[in-house]
Amino acid sequence: MTAELNWGMPVIGYLFLAGVGAGALTVSASIFLRGGDSARGMHVEVARYGAFVAPLPLMIGCGLLILELGSFEAGNWFRWINLYMTINLSPMSIGTWLLTGFIGVSLLYAYTFVQNAPGLPIERRYALRRLMCWIAIPLGIATAVYTGILLGAMPSRPFWNSPILALLFLVSALSTGIALILLVRAIHGRVAEDTPEARAQHHHSGYLLTASDLLLIGFELVVVFLFIIYAYLTIGSVKEAVSVILPGGSLMTEFWFWFIAVGLLFPALVELYYIIPKLLYQKEFKAPRSMEIIVPTAILAGGFMLRYVVVVAGQITGPVGI
Repeated sequence: MTAELNWGMPVIGYLFLAGVGAGALTVSASIFLRGGDSARGMHVEVARYGAFVAPLPLMIGCGLLILELGSFEAGNWFRWINLYMTINLSPMSIGTWLLTGFIGVSLLYAYTFVQNAPGLPIERRYALRRLMCWIAIPLGIATAVYTGILLGAMPSRPFWNSPILALLFLVSALSTGIALILLVRAIHGRVAEDTPEARAQHHHSGYLLTASDLLLIGFELVVVFLFIIYAYLTIGSVKEAVSVILPGGSLMTEFWFWFIAVGLLFPALVELYYIIPKLLYQKEFKAPRSMEIIVPTAILAGGFMLRYVVVVAGQITGPVGI
């Protein structure tokens, strides 16, 4: 479907990866600040996973964006530098500096978790890490919101012209960021379960992340409802644009099955099944490793499909006169 679109898979991939990276960094920094400066413990372990996975998705996403600009064509290899040459209040200019700052902060934040990091003595490590956390949280939120503002700044595209789109992308970024941390933790974190204390810590951190993700999924469903209602109750081109995701629309399956059912409802039901015993009866939270891999994968797939539907729908339903 994207063969004839101006913005195809590179832009869709960028929006998805930027959101995942921003969400992972925000969640990691928030968890570390919540847990304090202890050199050990659940909060630091979870924050470490988030710190190490956050920079890579956004760096790959920026590479896809540079590819979309044609910078890898002969004679245009440094075309992307033009983004730094013009400084104004346009979304592209602001986004360029925002993403550059994000990459720098996320890499420095991750470096504070490197054992015996050269040039970073232990007495300075935690002070620098805490400083990076306070910078990373608003920077991560701004980056996640920016991916929605980038599209919403085009009023000629009625599907994108919604004040709720930026909020939807923000909530999705936080949810997919947690999902990425859960996935990496499930794959690599089991090696730490060699003592009862380590196992208890592993399960408790899983509960913290899973409960937070369940709340975000619930909030995301509410935001999706508001997005559809806002568009449907608007007269004219915006109401017509949203019809592509409603029953009978060309993107109905991608939206309702892959995003809503697979990416939101299925993970929410599974997470609720394992959370209820802990929440109501104070039993130990213990999800099988298969679910710790399947559920985050479904959330990430749903997050990608959200960007796919939004980018494609905005192009096949516009432009209109402004």
